[in-house]
Amino acid sequence: MTSPRLILASKSASRRAMLDAAGVAYESIPADIDERAVEAGLSGAAPGEIAEALAVAKAAAVAQNHPQALVLGSDSLVVAGGRRFDKPRSREEAAEHLRFFSGQVMELHSAAALLRDGGCEWSHASIARLQVRALSDEFIEHYLNLEWPAVSHTVGAFRIEGTGVQLFDSIEGDQFTVLGMPLLPLLGALREAGVLIA
Repeated sequence: MTSPRLILASKSASRRAMLDAAGVAYESIPADIDERAVEAGLSGAAPGEIAEALAVAKAAAVAQNHPQALVLGSDSLVVAGGRRFDKPRSREEAAEHLRFFSGQVMELHSAAALLRDGGCEWSHASIARLQVRALSDEFIEHYLNLEWPAVSHTVGAFRIEGTGVQLFDSIEGDQFTVLGMPLLPLLGALREAGVLIA
């Protein structure tokens, strides 16, 4: 039996690296959606629900042009101090975010969804809680000298697999959620869908 074609609706390097390391065969076709427009219809929704809705929307945008393919959408968002944060639009905004995160718990919500023929076959959201240590202005400047502009593509302005690990005192939650995709539940869904050998 031929396994279904899997498309990752993302250009995220960390998501591609997770799938590569797990031995999942896929092709990458980044989704082009207006995330703010999707969020506008989700007033009052919990962060995990928003991340899941964005994952579904990304997969749907690619799936409409690729019938029969199984399309994987994924999204992550950060909440800290009751505020929701998007990817920083400038180095200055990244520094502002980091100053705000200093000493706080950052909640990172990561979601994934699988769509085929216009229908959502599976979706899941998970959460990690990251305790940000007290960050000095000197450290923030040094950190951004090393990590900007790479972290402009990340919510939370960090890459846990790089110097970003220095931002934290402790982390609750699995590493895949922190990297931006709930990989273990996803692998289970891919086995169910026949993409992976069960």
